[in-house]
Amino acid sequence: MESKNESWGSRTGLILAMAGNAVGLGNFLRFPVQAVQNGGGAFIIPYLVCFVLMGIPLLFTEWSIGRFGGRTGNHSTPYILDSMGKSSLWKYIGVFGIFTNIAVVAYYTYIESWTFIYVIHTLIGTFTGMSKEEVSTFFMQYVQLDDADFGISYLPALVYLLVLGVNIYILSTGLGGIEKVAKVGMPLLILFGAVLAFKGWTMGDDYASDAFPSANAWEGINFLWTPQYSSLLDPKVWLAAAGQIFFTLSVGMGSIQCYASYIKKNEDIALNSLASGFTNEFVEIVLGSAIVIPIAAGFLGLDWVIANAGFGMAFQTMPYLFQQWGEVFGMIAGLCWFGLLFFAGITSSLAMGTPWMGFMQDEFGWGKVKGALSFGIIALLMGLPTILFYQYGYFDEYDYWAGTVSLVVFALLETILFVWVFGMNKAWEELNHGADIRIPIAFKWIMKYVTPLLLILVLSAALFTPEANDWSGALSGLVAGEGWDFDSGSLVSKVTQDDLKQLLLEDPQNEAFYLKKIFFSSMARIQLITLFLVIVGIVWYSGVKRKSRLHE
Repeated sequence: MESKNESWGSRTGLILAMAGNAVGLGNFLRFPVQAVQNGGGAFIIPYLVCFVLMGIPLLFTEWSIGRFGGRTGNHSTPYILDSMGKSSLWKYIGVFGIFTNIAVVAYYTYIESWTFIYVIHTLIGTFTGMSKEEVSTFFMQYVQLDDADFGISYLPALVYLLVLGVNIYILSTGLGGIEKVAKVGMPLLILFGAVLAFKGWTMGDDYASDAFPSANAWEGINFLWTPQYSSLLDPKVWLAAAGQIFFTLSVGMGSIQCYASYIKKNEDIALNSLASGFTNEFVEIVLGSAIVIPIAAGFLGLDWVIANAGFGMAFQTMPYLFQQWGEVFGMIAGLCWFGLLFFAGITSSLAMGTPWMGFMQDEFGWGKVKGALSFGIIALLMGLPTILFYQYGYFDEYDYWAGTVSLVVFALLETILFVWVFGMNKAWEELNHGADIRIPIAFKWIMKYVTPLLLILVLSAALFTPEANDWSGALSGLVAGEGWDFDSGSLVSKVTQDDLKQLLLEDPQNEAFYLKKIFFSSMARIQLITLFLVIVGIVWYSGVKRKSRLHE
């Protein structure tokens, strides 16, 4: 950012930009799938409890940390955290706030590029007349680089470059450009979402067919919104709900702190953080839950949805379903769907560029253009392998380590810093400074004890997830002296690559494929570790420069 005096143009622009940062692909792609995979209505109560006990406190924490850092002239997490704690270690903990954004934007922009190219394919009628299987195959061929889309080899890489270039250009215009995109993108996103949600709510059983005679959109809506109190005793559902809160609010990344560091010192961060958080929840709960699952249930039936719910439905199933509404409205629906995904993606990816730019401006005097270009180059170097080796799991490794584990680790550490090292009384005073609303005093206790405990439980549960997520069975087995078998999705299994080795044992006929997958999994991790260490090195060098300036 070119000027340390740069700030947001308006409160509306700030809230929309913050909401745009939070409202991302996870609201429309991840939330409904997580809900279905965790029992529909069984997911809702733990999800809402996690939002109150973990989501809101983390929003309070990150907005407060950001504004405090901005007052000391710091606009990225290494020195924001350094200014709050006496140990120099906090500066290096703050590396997560730059690392995570670069690593996530590397593959996140690739998903953005899918939405962009699907808008074009929808406009030109590519999916018209295709069967469900043909639409699904089209997507798989695209991401596996098996076919020359539009007759252009490696088109996915070129579209990725184009979308990344759009991000870089907007970033190079500073906060003003980001604010303009948010003011246009967020209303359009909500409008597009409302069109599709209305259709999802009003389909009923109008599109039941001989193949799916029980298809009914209302069954999908009822499945998502009928609470199941038995889920309150299921650790698997709680873990999934807590994980979704991280994804949906963009906490634990470092971008909220960066945005908040540019607000005025008396800005009401309490109300602003709640406004952006509840805007995100409105989009996720009201719109996100009313599109993919009800529409799919309205055509294919709830049983099909439960059996096939997955991230790929957005690209492998929805284009086919939209065509069933006729050529004209099918095109409108497709444009709304992929258009809202594109705006959801770009408002989030823009936020990911600001921590790097803020850091390079603060420490090395880099301007907006230089900062944006350097961010784009690093993102490109990190991102190209996720395109070229997508089928071998490069993309998935980035998503797991940078987009999942890193978020929880950083959120836990920054929470400890804010409420225990910086001190709860000072933290509470910082949060309430300039506030137009009175935050319930209960949140003081929640932020100090409940939120850190929940974060520790989430991290521990992810680390030691038992086989098949059977916690009661695993605990009983442990008491009986039978040991503890880790699930293939546990952190322990991921670190040792036991999940991939198990797949190799179960499917020896595809040995060559799984050996490649293990190799590229290792390469992705090496690349992520290298990126982290490079940023550590840059932060260390910036510290040396700061000391030399003090002695001049």
